[in-house]
Amino acid sequence: MLKVLLSIFLVLVVVISIMGRTQKATVKKEKRVPQTLSKGWGDQLIWAQTYEEALFWARSKNKPLMVIFHLDDCPHSQALKKAFAEDEKIQKIADENFILLNLVHETTDKHLSPDGIYVPRILFVDPSMTVRADITGRYSNRKYAYEPSDIKICKFKLLA
Repeated sequence: MLKVLLSIFLVLVVVISIMGRTQKATVKKEKRVPQTLSKGWGDQLIWAQTYEEALFWARSKNKPLMVIFHLDDCPHSQALKKAFAEDEKIQKIADENFILLNLVHETTDKHLSPDGIYVPRILFVDPSMTVRADITGRYSNRKYAYEPSDIKICKFKLLA
């Protein structure tokens, strides 16, 4: 009789512990949205994963590189991202004429921060690996900063 009670008790302990683990595991699981390399800047575009990869593509495909520095929690970055992603003409120009890279972290290449570190900023690197410091926005204190209203300026500069 004691063996039967002990066996039943052990079975109950095992069943309860298994049920407890299953419930804890389901509580911890969250649905995560897979993040693409575009980070919302244009999911249909091809984006480089690293600065080094982008430089390789720029050189091998003989296309200039567009580097977009931004932060996920910056309202200015979010506004520029929305304008960039929703403008079909900009998306087409970017797709056909540039190697694209967007970064939320700074690179070790100090040439990509000629007037300081701030976001959002966009810099261009030509296929010869030269940072084009002459392609600037309209602000004298943040030469490579762009705002959503600057999209028309960007289109003109990109087509020039």
